[in-house]
Amino acid sequence: MKRILQAAGLSFVMAMSLMGVSKESQAHGPTRQKVVETIQIDAPPEKVWAVVKDFGALHTWLPPVVATDAPKGNEIESVRTLTLDGGAKVVEVLKKYDAEKMSFFYRMTDPGPVPVTNYSSWFSLTPKDGGTEVEWKGAFYRGYPNNDPPPELNDEAAIKAITGIYQSGLTNLKKMVEGK
Repeated sequence: MKRILQAAGLSFVMAMSLMGVSKESQAHGPTRQKVVETIQIDAPPEKVWAVVKDFGALHTWLPPVVATDAPKGNEIESVRTLTLDGGAKVVEVLKKYDAEKMSFFYRMTDPGPVPVTNYSSWFSLTPKDGGTEVEWKGAFYRGYPNNDPPPELNDEAAIKAITGIYQSGLTNLKKMVEGK
C-alpha cells in the first residue's frame, strides 16, 4: 500500500511538472514581504539614539504620528498606541529592547489604516563613517490575507505604505539630528 501511495504521489508531481505547474504556483494566499530602509546621519550614534530610544516618543520624529501613548515606556511588552494625523490609531508592542546595542524590535497588533497584517520590525543604529547608519526593517503580509486582494490591500499597497513610512521617518530624523 505504501508503494502505491508513493507511486501515486510521484505520478501527481510528474503530471504537474509536465503541465508546467510548479509546486510554488499551487500555493495559496499571500507571501511575506520585507522592506529595509537605511540612512546615514552625520552625528554620533548616541545623539541619534537620544532621539529614537523612547518607545513612547515616536510622534517626536515620525510624521504623520501626532501622539504616542506608551505608559510602560521601554519595558518589554509595553503597548504603544499611535494617533495619526486625522485620528486613526495603530497599536504596537515592544518585544525586544537593547539600549547597549541601540536597537529594538516590535510587532504591530492593530495596523489601523496601514494595509498590512502580521507586521514586525527591527530598528537599529550602527556607527559608520564617523556618523550613524540607521536601519529600519520590517516583515509583514498584505492587508488582505486571501487570494485576489483589492488594490488597496495587495502586496504593492503594503510595500508602498511601509516604504513611505520608513523613508519619511528616516528623512525627518536625519533633518532633526543634523539640524538642517
